[in-house]
Amino acid sequence: MRRRLYFLLPDVESATRTADDLLLARIDDRHMRFLAPRGTNLGKLHEASYLEKTDLMHGAGIGLGVGGLGGLLLGVVIVAYPPEGTNPQLVAVLVAVVVGALLGAWMASMAAAAVPNSRLKRFHDEIARGKVLLMLDVPYSRVEQIRDLVLKRHPEAVSGGQETRFPAFP
Repeated sequence: MRRRLYFLLPDVESATRTADDLLLARIDDRHMRFLAPRGTNLGKLHEASYLEKTDLMHGAGIGLGVGGLGGLLLGVVIVAYPPEGTNPQLVAVLVAVVVGALLGAWMASMAAAAVPNSRLKRFHDEIARGKVLLMLDVPYSRVEQIRDLVLKRHPEAVSGGQETRFPAFP
């Protein structure tokens, strides 16, 4: 199980030094993601992915739920008040739920792809001012050790907290 730690760093040079120290502490490079203002050259640092920068996954989840609910209501209406000359079965409700959920997830994710990640909202102002956000995924057993390492070796770093709910597979 991993936890995501956030650190705000003043510039790319500081972020590079921090990444080097984390590599020496045996934190794999693929567990470090950096988010900087658009157009910033991060050099060898791994930039945050599209899914981490946008609200795509959050939007898809909301669209899935709302679309499924809408499909359920539509399916119940179709079965309760069938169109003339048809005799829909209860499977029509299932089909409507699945189609509604898929359409809802697709449409909502398309809209959410243009919106910055809502989980990172508290960092947007600092990033806009030129700071670099480090998103670090560490094993639960090493959270305190890594947090202490970063803050002791890099006093310019500001701890942005910890998040416990994120995918464990990236």
